Formats: sequence, structure tokens, C-alpha cells
Amino acid sequence: MAGTPLGTRLFTWLKGELVGQDGDGNKFYRTKGGSAVHKNSLRSERRWVIYNGDNEASRVSADWHAWIHHTTDNCPPEGGYAKHDWQIDHEPNKTGTPDAYRPQGSALKAGERPRVSGDYDAWQPE
Repeated sequence: MAGTPLGTRLFTWLKGELVGQDGDGNKFYRTKGGSAVHKNSLRSERRWVIYNGDNEASRVSADWHAWIHHTTDNCPPEGGYAKHDWQIDHEPNKTGTPDAYRPQGSALKAGERPRVSGDYDAWQPE
């Protein structure tokens, strides 16, 4: 909870109910009483995540994404759903970090870009 704002910590302590935790240590909460509180209301229950580390929305795995966005009311099972052979583990968005993808020729990638046939040739006055 180190990076969590004080107001969110206080709200979580007073009105939050821990629902589960993902493999990265992110904790998922909802308002105490869950959907029973909002049974006869047009409002849905509040759901939120306390990140273990950086507050980055792309760190929410697909298992928890559906629950936190009210697509389903069922929390994922402990340890997540069974994955198919072709599925890979979830990775957060790395844009803006040192691990970001940098294609060949990027100004941020080390080395020199190889010349290609469509390169720009500057105009030279005659």
C-alpha cells in the first residue's frame, strides 16, 4: 500500500472488503456487503484494486479485468483460470520503461540504423 493515496487507504479500511489477490500481489476490494448493498439500486457496487508496486492499470490481469469492470460477478478462482497451451502469462504495458520495445532504427535503441532504399535525401541547391 506504499504507493496508495491516503484517501484510498482510509476508504479501503472503513468501507472495503477484500475479495481476492492475483499472482502479482495486487489486492481486489469491493464495498462491504457486496452486491447485496446495491440490490434495489441502479448503482452497482464499487470495486477497486490496491496495486503491489506501481499504480499501473495494465497490471490487472485478464482474470481480474472482467470482475473489476462488472462484466462478471464471479471472482476468478484461487491461482487464476486454467490456461490453454497457446496462452502466455500476463505482462503489464512496458511503454515508458527501460524494458519498452524499441524497433530496429529507433532513436532510443543503441546502434546505427541500417540505410534503406526509401530513405530521405535532403534537397541540395544547385
